[in-house]
Amino acid sequence: MSETHTATISVLVENSPGVLVRVAGLIRRRGVNIHSLSVGPTENPAVSRMTIVVDTPPDRTEQFAKQLRKLVEVRRATSIDGAATVDRELALIKVNATPGTRMEIMEIANVFRANVVDLTDRTMTLEVTGKGEKVDAILSLLSKHGIREVARTGQVTLVRGPQAT
Repeated sequence: MSETHTATISVLVENSPGVLVRVAGLIRRRGVNIHSLSVGPTENPAVSRMTIVVDTPPDRTEQFAKQLRKLVEVRRATSIDGAATVDRELALIKVNATPGTRMEIMEIANVFRANVVDLTDRTMTLEVTGKGEKVDAILSLLSKHGIREVARTGQVTLVRGPQAT
């Protein structure tokens, strides 16, 4: 069996009902695991950008983008593996926090430039943005306090410089 890696594909689609289902259906039919999927409007309200991170053999990434291009609502699908990119992810992390542990949690938040967005007598909710590895690292450090909930957006990516996907 071929070795897999995470591949990033940027897809511009028409902003219409059912597009996400059709894209996800194509991915499912190919037996490809979705690692991350983010969808949002672009500068043109009629177009949405999907950033899809999939686990696939390296030699199948471009083939996968070509298959996506065959869908009627897809305007453009580009494999951006190997390109210079800016990648970010947003995570909200709710962690157990007692008066005795709040300062330590705040120190961890400061190191990762995370913001405290909610505080109760028993929990703190942090907002952190950055590469997925940064989110993974803060989760690892906060785990000893007891993570109650995590919500992650998934990766969003743009190619660096004047080139557009």
